[in-house]
Amino acid sequence: MGPSRTETRASEPALLGTEPIIEVRGLVKRYGALTAVAGVDLAVAPREIFGILGPNGAGKTTILEMIEGLRRPDAGTIRVAGIDAVGRSDAVRRLIGVQLQTTALFDYLSAAELIELFAGLYGVDASTDRVDRLLDLVDLRDKRGARVEQLSGGQRQRLSIALALVNDPRVVFLDEPTTGLDPQARRNLWETVQGIRAGGATVVLTTHYMEEAEVLCDRVAIMDRGRVIACDTPAALVRALGMAATVRARAATGTLLPSDLAALPGVTDRVGPADASHLHLRTTDVQATLVALLDLAHRHAVALTDLSSTQANLEDVFLTLTGRRYEAEAAENDTS
Repeated sequence: MGPSRTETRASEPALLGTEPIIEVRGLVKRYGALTAVAGVDLAVAPREIFGILGPNGAGKTTILEMIEGLRRPDAGTIRVAGIDAVGRSDAVRRLIGVQLQTTALFDYLSAAELIELFAGLYGVDASTDRVDRLLDLVDLRDKRGARVEQLSGGQRQRLSIALALVNDPRVVFLDEPTTGLDPQARRNLWETVQGIRAGGATVVLTTHYMEEAEVLCDRVAIMDRGRVIACDTPAALVRALGMAATVRARAATGTLLPSDLAALPGVTDRVGPADASHLHLRTTDVQATLVALLDLAHRHAVALTDLSSTQANLEDVFLTLTGRRYEAEAAENDTS
């Protein structure tokens, strides 16, 4: 049995005995007839890496922009470090650092010069030692004198994060920080995010990468169509599914009856495409299911191809709660 909305919607801080550093209640944002955010509640604990996960178009970026003071909500309350973020957005901006999805940087300034410029704008320490500490945090010390136009995509992303840290923020917002990066650059950035939290800051990030949320986040709020449909630790969300893995295969010839598949040992249900030739079986015992599936296919002269099994993950959580595959949703939408 999958997690219920009542069981997984609880979004209280993970650290007992602490006041949330971010508290959002009943947040709503509309654009004409479109409701981009539909009554969201969230609470983020100090020094937590909190992820907002969902396909493009789910409302992730809109939520961040309202918390950051870049957009005004149509309803609801937002408090950051006890401050009303709607009524006192200027005060909140002094406490936060923001890395946007796209950041326009001055191509002909060096990495160090950009950090010095931002420090000057904030009126904070712009000394060589401070600049070097920020460059060290994002692993760009060797690019100190390199102009922005000479940096790779991953290096530019890390530099934009360094700029978000110039004012020593208590909360750092990262909006899909690894989008478009190659796997190695993505993992390098994960280390940077973990380093930010180790330095004492709270990190709130949006992502549409399941693996990223599982690796980085203490807790994850899964969004779909403007609503939070689940919120807990990645492990707890997966554990609540009551399944060990998904077995996938394609029937190259012949078909297997749904009733026969449902009767296989360990199988809890069949999910995925309606196409009968594609088999997606959730199971609590992957070995027993695989052995029985192969035997069933042999007895009915069905040739199976693309046979695989994957451990339960956050994609399974999304599929359980929405009935839709996550990857398909992400490909069909182009706004966050």
